[in-house]
Amino acid sequence: MIDNRIQSVVIVGGGTSGWMSAALLSKLFGKALDIRVVESDEIGTVGVGEATIPQIRNFNGTLGLDENEFVRETQGSFKLGIQFVNWLREGHRYIHSFGTVGGRDLGLVQFYHYWLKLRQSGMGADLGAYTFNTIAALQNKFMRPLERPNSPLGSIAYAFHFDAGLYARFLRRKCEAAGVVRTEGKIVDVQLNPESGFVQSLQLASGERIRGDLYLDCSGFRGLLIEQALQTGYEDWSRWLPVNRALAVPCASSPDLHPYTRSTAREAGWQWRIPLQHRTGNGYVYCSDFISDDEAAATLLANLDGKPLADPRPLRFVTGMRKQFWNKNVVAIGLASGFLEPLESTSIHFVQSSLAQLVALFPDKNFDPASIAQYNQRTQFEFERSRDFIMLHYRATERTGPLWQHAREMPIPDTLAHKIELFRESAAVQREHEELFSEISWMQVFLGQNIIPKRYHPMVDLLSDSELKEMIEGTRRVLDNSAALLPAHAEYIAKTCAAKAM
Repeated sequence: MIDNRIQSVVIVGGGTSGWMSAALLSKLFGKALDIRVVESDEIGTVGVGEATIPQIRNFNGTLGLDENEFVRETQGSFKLGIQFVNWLREGHRYIHSFGTVGGRDLGLVQFYHYWLKLRQSGMGADLGAYTFNTIAALQNKFMRPLERPNSPLGSIAYAFHFDAGLYARFLRRKCEAAGVVRTEGKIVDVQLNPESGFVQSLQLASGERIRGDLYLDCSGFRGLLIEQALQTGYEDWSRWLPVNRALAVPCASSPDLHPYTRSTAREAGWQWRIPLQHRTGNGYVYCSDFISDDEAAATLLANLDGKPLADPRPLRFVTGMRKQFWNKNVVAIGLASGFLEPLESTSIHFVQSSLAQLVALFPDKNFDPASIAQYNQRTQFEFERSRDFIMLHYRATERTGPLWQHAREMPIPDTLAHKIELFRESAAVQREHEELFSEISWMQVFLGQNIIPKRYHPMVDLLSDSELKEMIEGTRRVLDNSAALLPAHAEYIAKTCAAKAM
């Protein structure tokens, strides 16, 4: 019998994606795989993924990480959602929160349908007043869920803000202790098998030659293996998502440690704010067609909450995805696979999702085409549906200015047009297969950006007006009373997972 099992994996590039890859494969396969990470200290990492979505908790749980240790080691904080400021118009804001909207499960008809009827009659508060995470976030409160199945305190959904560089170092320590080998060196040549076209070996500047069965390309935008060596091709989405540059700068921490990310619309893009324990991460994502780099830097620096701790660091990108994410014996992970602006904190999730798909379809040395095709199809689907969700923020806006007018008028994919039309006509959201963003996420952005349905579900009318009002306002009382029991976010961190001063 020929042993066709994959025995060695070479990961090109460290950073967040490289060490997440090494950590997961090492945890799941143990000594059955020889794992080597090749990275060069000469090559920096992008580190845009400091805000996450709740799925990161599943990844960390699979690795067996202690959550308090993880938060301490990464100077992290907790995240209940994303606040969007000025996206609809100047002075307007809403929160896309994690978790549920309303109180207990109402069955086939979700809470927001009942809320829509109340709002049509001129009563009721904004949707955020009936959303537990939004209520808690605006009060700067947080705690992990308690074992109370019938209480809002039993189902608090959350993610994290953290320093991506510190996360990579944290995982590296875990990996090396588990036997993962790190090789410091710059790759100067990639040798391909002349018959199959597979990557055969990597040559380092030192002269060392490294071989593996499976290669993970975690080299960032340049795609050292997937693009430079295999010439896989890239699908440019600039026609749909025209922003192409970013400036990032840390500033001193604010006394108010907000348990949410903030995204503020600006003249030619948007500005992020990510609160960590030791600093606040900030950045301006913009389109260079509508603002100069110097003007963008001035805008960013003028809108910080504290003293800047460094000069703005520039980043250029082309929004889109590889035409194949898995090509021959190379799988692109992270920025090597494609890029969507971090408006909804998807960067690190795409790493996690790609690794989950790879593990599910883990190959042998035959690299069967069916598994590769399935991986590429699934990953493409996730990129495209996440692209649609980000485009929605630009499409549904009343902002003025060249970028925003362009975004309102540009053609959109049929998949997004269908979702908008369906919600506008019937308040329904149809989630396809296992697309990343849930019905509740789509609904919050639709309503937050003033796409108001023409009608609600007819079952709502089974309640009398007085019953409807009591149900809605009763829900609000329960949520408010529950949120009042939460400690302050900063206080909770101080008691459970405060990091050492840096």
